[in-house]
Amino acid sequence: MTSFWSLWISAITIAVIAGCLILVLHTRRSEVHKETTTETMNHAFDGIEELDNPLPRWWFNMFIITIIFGVVYLFLYPGLGNYKGYLNWTSYNQWEAEMAHADEHYKPVFAKFASLSVEDIATNDTARQMGQRMFNNNCAVCHGQGGAGAYGFPNLSDKDWLYGGDGAAIKASITNGRAGAMPPWGDIIGEDGVRNVTSYTLSLSGQEVDAKAAAQGQTTYQAMCVACHGVDGKGNQMLGAPNLTDDTWLYGGSFAQVAHSIRQGRNGAMPAHGSLLSEDKIHLISGYVFSLSD
Repeated sequence: MTSFWSLWISAITIAVIAGCLILVLHTRRSEVHKETTTETMNHAFDGIEELDNPLPRWWFNMFIITIIFGVVYLFLYPGLGNYKGYLNWTSYNQWEAEMAHADEHYKPVFAKFASLSVEDIATNDTARQMGQRMFNNNCAVCHGQGGAGAYGFPNLSDKDWLYGGDGAAIKASITNGRAGAMPPWGDIIGEDGVRNVTSYTLSLSGQEVDAKAAAQGQTTYQAMCVACHGVDGKGNQMLGAPNLTDDTWLYGGSFAQVAHSIRQGRNGAMPAHGSLLSEDKIHLISGYVFSLSD
């Protein structure tokens, strides 16, 4: 943060601590009675009177200890604007240290399965269960529990793969991530062209469409779409171009949804996990993902 806000936060924090200390000391000095007394505060409510006893010493000491603790804490740890604390502690550094410790501790466990192929891990109960737990922690937020996917997130439990479903392809997807992009065609082929290509695209998967529109759309498809999706519409896993002849649709297979994909294009990205997870962990997750559709 800027120097101004750093000083502003620091000044308020220090002022609050100093104010608490002044209030506690002033209250202590202003007490009329220093020991327990039977005198009252000269007011009563519903027959109940309040004795004019001083604040118990243990209670006063707790206030002082709390203030001292706050001062020591703010000296050792970050809390005053940009001041990083005497110990230079950060939650990120602690997380990294704990992860490094865990990786070192569990390294022999992961090493036992490193020699297995992704396909073999899928049939090993212990390895597969380990991969499942790591999948749930790292992948389920997008792909769902069990890898069933969601709108815009591929289903990993079927036989349809954008980039290939063998062990090596799955491992490459997790390690390096994937960036899929379909350009928008609306401005190029116009709204009539979008409707016609949509009709032809849906006809490839056996859906009932307007035959005349589909025939016109086929001509546009052959000119604009075959480079990625192929002449037969079966896609290209090297490019991540989906197969248009089945009933699996990443963004929905209704006329309106397919038309929107053609008109506006699509951009999907899966983050690379090679820098987030060790190779042994990715190996186990790959085996679990492979098992989902095998």
